[in-house]
Amino acid sequence: MDRVYEIPEEPTVDPVSSLEEDVIRGANPRFTFPFGILFSTFLYCGEAASALYMVRIYRKNSETYWMAYTLSFFMFSSIMVQLTLIFVHRDLAKDKPLSLFMHLILLGPVIRCLEAMIKYLTLWKKEGQEEPYVSLTRKKMLINGEEVLIEWEVGHSIRTLAMHRNAYKRMSQIQAFLGSVPQLTYQLYVTLISAEVPLGRAVLMVFSLISVTYGATLCNMLAIQIKYDEYKIRLGPLEVLCITIWRTLEITSRLVILVLFSATLKLKAVPFLLLNFLIILFEPWVKFWRSGAQMPNNIEKNFSRVGTLVVLISITVLYAGINFSCWSALQLKLADRDLVDKGQNWGHMGLHYSIRLVENVIMVLVFKFFGVKVLLDYCPSLIALQLIIAYLISIGFMLLFFQYLHPLRSLFTHNVVDYLHCVCCHRHPRGRIENSEPSCDAEARQSIV
Repeated sequence: MDRVYEIPEEPTVDPVSSLEEDVIRGANPRFTFPFGILFSTFLYCGEAASALYMVRIYRKNSETYWMAYTLSFFMFSSIMVQLTLIFVHRDLAKDKPLSLFMHLILLGPVIRCLEAMIKYLTLWKKEGQEEPYVSLTRKKMLINGEEVLIEWEVGHSIRTLAMHRNAYKRMSQIQAFLGSVPQLTYQLYVTLISAEVPLGRAVLMVFSLISVTYGATLCNMLAIQIKYDEYKIRLGPLEVLCITIWRTLEITSRLVILVLFSATLKLKAVPFLLLNFLIILFEPWVKFWRSGAQMPNNIEKNFSRVGTLVVLISITVLYAGINFSCWSALQLKLADRDLVDKGQNWGHMGLHYSIRLVENVIMVLVFKFFGVKVLLDYCPSLIALQLIIAYLISIGFMLLFFQYLHPLRSLFTHNVVDYLHCVCCHRHPRGRIENSEPSCDAEARQSIV
């Protein structure tokens, strides 16, 4: 039987013998104000209101194509957001007609936000009282460089509030990469060819940019949680700031390059962009088909094979949308039970950024030599150089995060410097490689996928 220890308030304890059998009793988690839920709801409502306003303006000005694309991007992301919240909360098996009606009129995030606030106020009024229904949760935590198994009680109300937070994190990613990214790209394109920035369009682009940055930052946090599900993870302000700068520079430079490339080639750019997206979309399915594995059936016990297939297609579309504009921080693996590859995958990350850097350079060169003057008294060469430098700086912040700021970097078998060292070793003479201990080939086989 496991022994239980009381954990002090400060996470500094003496090393415990036989850590696999010992458990430290942690303090019960405290509920905090759901700022993330309010912020996600604010972004959803703000982007929806500004998009509908621009649809009205485009319709009044008889700009049919601009109106159609703006409305299409808004409707697609809004419908996917409603389906995500319904799926996470399992509303189809519950008798909640009001919630379903609010989702039907695309106001599901609003009613969910109200439910989360009511749950928080209920917990706040009952603070200090013991809940009748609790469950035990166990997570590993690094204390003084040692892995310690911590156990604590989680009340039913706190778990419900946590489910709301997780639902909104996934909702923010879907809104960001399936709605805000195409919306922001298209509105930038319209601004470029029309040479004017009305207030309504500027507000829409600001909401979309904030939504994309927030969604990409959450993408990194969720990727860490999924990969290290057994560990209790804490991200400090410095880590979050580094991720935010990394993602902001990466996405903005990528989207501006796509807009300039599209404005230069017009319809000729569509086949290149479409082929790029389709390669990312079908890559997980090709690997799944080549593996010979069967379709996973553990997504939802009440789902049929058709329902499971629909969910997998939706996940793949989201995965392709993320990788089209930035690195997803996860590698989708449909043959795996968890649907993701939980390895560190330095090779996958390096391949992604190498290909994207080459693509960005090619698109910038096309704009430089074949593009038109996009800004008054502004040199196209300087624009191209600034965009490439911004993308390289984002890669630098990414390397900085994984080398020094990752919350579980001590668990890495090899870090970024080791991987770069192994890559450079292949350029050295063979005699020097054979004399090095341990060999880079052995390290690569152990840590690089």
